[in-house]
Amino acid sequence: MYIHVNGARLYFDVEGAGLVPDGQRMREKPTLLLLHGGPGFDHTMFKPAFSALADIAQVIYLDHRGQGRSDGAPNTLNLAQWGDDVKGFCDALGIEKPIVLGGSFGGFVAQSYATRHPAHPAKLILASTAAKIVYEEVFAAFERVGGKAARDVAEPYWLEPTMERRIAYLEKCFPLYNTRPANDPNALKRAILRHEVGLAFNGPHNEQGRMDFRADLARVACPTLVLAGDSDPIVPISLSETMAKCLPQHLVRFERFENCGHGVHRDNPDRAFRVLREFILS
Repeated sequence: MYIHVNGARLYFDVEGAGLVPDGQRMREKPTLLLLHGGPGFDHTMFKPAFSALADIAQVIYLDHRGQGRSDGAPNTLNLAQWGDDVKGFCDALGIEKPIVLGGSFGGFVAQSYATRHPAHPAKLILASTAAKIVYEEVFAAFERVGGKAARDVAEPYWLEPTMERRIAYLEKCFPLYNTRPANDPNALKRAILRHEVGLAFNGPHNEQGRMDFRADLARVACPTLVLAGDSDPIVPISLSETMAKCLPQHLVRFERFENCGHGVHRDNPDRAFRVLREFILS
């Protein structure tokens, strides 16, 4: 389905009813809005795993503007706009007090949204993400999990990205993101990849390298769950720990996942979805 938000046509999908029969009344389930990683990927990275939460929440999958099936002018592809789109999307559909989960790059968008519109979310989930990227820690992490050969591919790509370096990075470094083999080797093939968006975000303007939400996170006003894997090479757990420390401490819950990489639900789905269910229902 498509909806027009802030001048862009955004694609979204919905799993599960929002209102369900419960005895003599209709019970409203919370809305869980999923913000995918990338940039330049799409929402399909959450399917089918997050169907596991459709019994307790209405799950909404969204393609960020300019990514997946959504459109958007190149000059509007920035974290401020992506964050405002989350609020605008909810306003357009009449979604009040969503639970917003942002994974990886989606976590950057979630932080933009929650710091720009702190009264809007009911809860926030920041998974495998950071308030600020420290490239030296990223390169060292790739060297730990993949040796010097992995660092030699990751470092030039992140510092001076080109299409050729991006393809090499996806081939060499992307398989190192997780600690166990992919459950579905066709997942990446099914995704709509917008390489130009990833290159622009990390390229001349380098918004990924410049972004810094550390001070702004003090404005977050809702319960926040942080999920991080201790073997994540692209978002080393030290960066997630720093992010968690910048959030209001009476609102934050930090969950460390041992022997897990990027997207802990891929490496330890049993614990990850148990924690997510507890947080959503609390």
